[in-house]
Amino acid sequence: MVKFAQPTTTEDALALLANDQWSLVSGGTDFYPALGSAPPSGNVLDVSKLHTLRTISDDETHWHIGALATWTDIINAGLPASFDALKLAAREVGSIQIQNRATVAGNLCNASPAADGMPPLLCVDTIVRVSSTNGIRDIALKDFVTGNRQTTLHAGEMVIDLLIPKASATGQSSFLKLGTRKYLVISIAMVATRLAVDSNHKITDAALSVGSCSVVAQRLPALEQTLIGQTLTADLGDIVEPPHVTELSPINDVRATADYRYQASAELLRRSIASLVTPS
Repeated sequence: MVKFAQPTTTEDALALLANDQWSLVSGGTDFYPALGSAPPSGNVLDVSKLHTLRTISDDETHWHIGALATWTDIINAGLPASFDALKLAAREVGSIQIQNRATVAGNLCNASPAADGMPPLLCVDTIVRVSSTNGIRDIALKDFVTGNRQTTLHAGEMVIDLLIPKASATGQSSFLKLGTRKYLVISIAMVATRLAVDSNHKITDAALSVGSCSVVAQRLPALEQTLIGQTLTADLGDIVEPPHVTELSPINDVRATADYRYQASAELLRRSIASLVTPS
């Protein structure tokens, strides 16, 4: 027998989670298509009425993206240039109708290797805040998603907020996605880049990540360190070499071969870096 609940407060949602097993649904854009023609089974907890979680705000130390903030909310939000990569990714998430319903937090919880939100959110050191009747846990995004459709969420927990340290939300950012067509496509490879520079156009902070080329999207620390101290010039993208992407672990599938993904990710990184060059 299927049970359905639609609480209107976070406290009620957590109380339900503490006492039974539930499938959490927010926007539903992953949950319902995954059913195919089959009806839902088990218990369905629809949290879409928890309106206090649909917020985008900041305080002295962090930006906050509430668990029910949609991709359209991200597109329309007044965020600094370090979030441009996330805004660009938001426009790549399905159709406008999907962007209006799908949540950023749900994209992370679905834990697809091709989740569009992962690379840009990794580049700003996002922290995932989860809550249960036992309290709150803060988990670095790089540790939150552990595999294909796998996260570190415990039974009885739900995501309530994404925290982005203001110390990491600096500079400019870019997002590029490669697919077999322009829209409504699962990526072959995608990259996010964030670069901060000083008054002399020297790079003081660099964050680069690649999605769809590993089971979990990942940062490229060796390339980041190579970029620190470099001058932001038109040919800076040429600094990317094949060894910089060897730590990835792409697969062969119907969309592309592993070798093609290595080459594509390197080229996307070059173009992403080049796109952040400000003409002097």
